[in-house]
Amino acid sequence: MFTGIIEELGTVTHIEKQLDAKRITIEGPLVTSDIKRGDSISVSGACLTAVELVGDKFTADVMDETLKMTSLDGLKVGDKVNLERAMNASTRFGGHMVLGHVDGVGIIRSRDLSEHWEWVRVEVPAPLMRYIVLKGSITIDGVSLTVNEIGDDFIGLSLIPETLRLTTLGSKRAEDKVNLEVDIMAKHIERLMEGKN
Repeated sequence: MFTGIIEELGTVTHIEKQLDAKRITIEGPLVTSDIKRGDSISVSGACLTAVELVGDKFTADVMDETLKMTSLDGLKVGDKVNLERAMNASTRFGGHMVLGHVDGVGIIRSRDLSEHWEWVRVEVPAPLMRYIVLKGSITIDGVSLTVNEIGDDFIGLSLIPETLRLTTLGSKRAEDKVNLEVDIMAKHIERLMEGKN
């Protein structure tokens, strides 16, 4: 489990294509400083398992299902990714409860600059819109954010300079894909209301 507070920008250093998977190596000095093999790391919102550790790099196996459900299939060597280690008992809970289970891929539709922040609109797949509420939480590329606008098929968010500086959201452009994870509480409530096991 994660909080959606990004710890560092990592760099993809190697990608090995396999028949139905990819093995991705990422450089991240902070996140590799205290992890061990088998630990979970959020990579731009997708929970991956560190299967190899060499110096300040870790390698993760990304299965076909994850490649289909996320934007990770489009990664190239040299790309930056948002990194966060899994929570521990002493973690400050600055964001919201994030599982690292990507629900779908959104597309950045527009970016509008303001003097102190940036307004970003993201197109959201129709099946996910029902889980999004005004002033509620959403995770975009692993970043915990507050929804400030809801349209028929998009959401609007205001990004502060710190978020723009410390995450990949600062360099994303219109038409770029982003990983989306809706609030898990909304999905649990829906399931309970359906009365199914």
